[in-house]
Amino acid sequence: MSSLTRAAAWALRRATRADSLMRSAYPGHMTATRAMATAAEPAPLDTAPAGNPGNWRDNMGVVRTDWTREEVAEIFNTPLLDLMFAAATVHRRFHDPRSVQQCTLLSIKTGGCPEDCGYCSQSSKHSKTVGLKAEKLLELDYVYHEAIKAHQSGSTRFCMGAAWRGPSQVSARQFGRVLDMVSKIRALGMEVCTTLGMLTPDQAKALRLAGLTAYNHNLDTSPEFYGKITTTRRYQDRLDTITAVREAGISVCSGGIIGLGEEDQDRIGLLQTLATLPEHPESVPVNALVAVKGTPMEGQAPPSGLEMVRCVATARILMPLSMVRLSAGRLHLSDAEQAMCFLAGANSVFAGDTLLTTPNNEISRDAALFSTLNLYGRPPNIGYSAGNHASDGSEFAAHHPPTTPTQP
Repeated sequence: MSSLTRAAAWALRRATRADSLMRSAYPGHMTATRAMATAAEPAPLDTAPAGNPGNWRDNMGVVRTDWTREEVAEIFNTPLLDLMFAAATVHRRFHDPRSVQQCTLLSIKTGGCPEDCGYCSQSSKHSKTVGLKAEKLLELDYVYHEAIKAHQSGSTRFCMGAAWRGPSQVSARQFGRVLDMVSKIRALGMEVCTTLGMLTPDQAKALRLAGLTAYNHNLDTSPEFYGKITTTRRYQDRLDTITAVREAGISVCSGGIIGLGEEDQDRIGLLQTLATLPEHPESVPVNALVAVKGTPMEGQAPPSGLEMVRCVATARILMPLSMVRLSAGRLHLSDAEQAMCFLAGANSVFAGDTLLTTPNNEISRDAALFSTLNLYGRPPNIGYSAGNHASDGSEFAAHHPPTTPTQP
């Protein structure tokens, strides 16, 4: 049976079950949930390349972790309209093209980070020139209240970031508070992601036991360019944390930042590194640099919208099952440029007017864009196709059944 025939049969089979699967969870939203239920389970995968193994066009949609730098460069350098068409084709095979997940990111511990990342306003190395003072870790009740507001505004994933080198830098009491945040917010029926810096295997296991859905740890750029961004950690440190997260059974969220002064070859190197991890990340954030005054990269111009489209499209072809998250820097993209990113395979955005310490699109602007493009939000906790077994959705029902949000 051809891939097209199997995919069509899969879609029809899922569509006939959609109403019964989703009606109880999202009454009154059946247009969205019917389509989303169809996309909740991936189409049958090709497990072996067909045709010429060296021709990526003959094997679009085949999940691989052995991409060469030359193959990735060929995809990345494809004429943009052809690249978008190829990426959109892959995207529609495995994802509902109208479903875009809304996520909320909250800084739960701002400033004072000992790392020297040249793009980051939260580094203690830049605190005087940026004018950002270190703050204490937020209280549990405040963070829970913010999660409730995010839930009510349509976000289905709540992400928490702490300006730490890692939990080993802080007291066990502070890390314990973060674990409490994870458990309490998961009880809202939301997905929960944290970004806390480098993790040991034991710390990753503790987060998993608390109910963490995903852990964000961006590679930022290529291995070759990484030393020009930071000197206080190694690229291998990033990879080691990703390994600890994966082995703990937590979904990996890892991407990069475009516009750091890197060349196209570094963007290719970043994407190849992500696509050759033992398992593709469940989430691949594509960030555009938001240059902050007072940081070493304050003079960097943001990447163009079409540069972002190219990176999104390449990521979609290389990692067909992953969520490609259009992340920081959307404020500089027009509605048309964002629409092109969605067409090319992006299926998640961060909602809210602030991402950690940088400005972001207002919720009202996103609502208008979703209406114009006839998009709808992705329901939470239905499982992801990429990543490891912790991404398949089974853990949601087994360990953390959703509850009705209540005020703290």
